[in-house]
Amino acid sequence: MVALTTGGPNVDVSLLYDVNALARHAPAGVDRAVALVSSYGIPLLLVLLVLWCWRGARRQEEAAAAESFAALVWAPLAAALALVVNVPLRRLVARPRPYLQHDGLDVLQGGPAHGHFSFVSDHATLAMALAVGLFLAHRRLGLLGIGLALLEGLSRLYLGLHYPTDVIGGFALGTAVVLVLAPLAMALLTPVVRAAARSPRAARLVRARHLLRPCPVDLAQDRTAAGGSRTQDSDLAA
Repeated sequence: MVALTTGGPNVDVSLLYDVNALARHAPAGVDRAVALVSSYGIPLLLVLLVLWCWRGARRQEEAAAAESFAALVWAPLAAALALVVNVPLRRLVARPRPYLQHDGLDVLQGGPAHGHFSFVSDHATLAMALAVGLFLAHRRLGLLGIGLALLEGLSRLYLGLHYPTDVIGGFALGTAVVLVLAPLAMALLTPVVRAAARSPRAARLVRARHLLRPCPVDLAQDRTAAGGSRTQDSDLAA
């Protein structure tokens, strides 16, 4: 762990140099695009994938819709929890940013991130947690999300902000939080979602409007009302 923390002639460092070296031969516009996509584009795409999955889940049968919705609620909650767990972890490991340990890296993104420790990557943690949470709700969209998370990790190396093991650690942390706590989270969230599905106001969040069950009609009350109406008509006729 010391070699990874302080740097040195290892695969972690050499792979970082290899990926970051691509930035030296790329136009400045590409560098700006990668920085923008890494910071905002990929996280936004993952959120849109979650919303798209929610749109499809609302068209499912009631029980399946409730389970899918609960999984989609768990995805951002797990991502937020993973970021919280990462706060003491980063301080515990206290690994400096790679550009503070190694010369010749092109650091393509400025801002407050430069003042933080390197292990593990927040961006990689967030992206993989959202992707794995999405995978629990929808396999195909989840695989697409995992692909986006891998691109997010690669972009952090391209920008010169993280070692490969920072990214791998973020992937592991995001995945672990989602999967380890998923049984408990689903056990707590699913009953809440089912209760919401029975609520007139919240039901549309779980199922599409045209699939909601119509309100039951009290037939006895209906017949009484009809009988009273006929009696009134007879009195008027008399």
